[in-house]
Amino acid sequence: MLDSTVRKLIDPTLNTIARLLAKCGIGANTLTIIGFIFSVLGFITVAFQAYGLTILFIALSRTMDGLDGPLARQTKATDFGGYLDIVLDFIFYAGTVFFFAVGQPSFALPAAFLIFSFMGTGSSFLAYAIMAEKHDINHDKQGKKSFFYLQGLTEGTETILVIILICFFPSHFDWIAYIFGALCWLTTIGRIRQAAKDFKDI
Repeated sequence: MLDSTVRKLIDPTLNTIARLLAKCGIGANTLTIIGFIFSVLGFITVAFQAYGLTILFIALSRTMDGLDGPLARQTKATDFGGYLDIVLDFIFYAGTVFFFAVGQPSFALPAAFLIFSFMGTGSSFLAYAIMAEKHDINHDKQGKKSFFYLQGLTEGTETILVIILICFFPSHFDWIAYIFGALCWLTTIGRIRQAAKDFKDI
């Protein structure tokens, strides 16, 4: 829901930084991998309940994730780069929740529910993208991307904000997980309804 608004605010700065990185010969895949290294550090710190460090590593990870797309467009975007970005993003989201539960096993059930809910948003996100590609559906507002995706109530921005909220209020993880998980299912249902409308007769 917030992704398109946030992109409008941060894209000019990201594009400027990407141009500087391109002049230095840094590739987009390099940033994607560096970002994932920060994600792994976030996994470690959240497991040890060092939540302040987790927020720092999440910020660094998501900054790299925000930069790799603009950098790819400045240099040479590849299908593998888009693929790698998507795979590592999904590992980041599920991994952060999983390792939170590693650090606090009493929250295993709400963590499992939240990861289960991510499966709904993730599968509806990717399945729509596959069908959109098959039928040559695109949208100029998203800019030049590896694929077109269907927006929803819970997108990347909301998920990152929830993860940060969990780090600030870890004792309330269960309620945050259940509420956000429910919103994820509303997103999934909305995407399925939109897919039924868009693809039912083609």
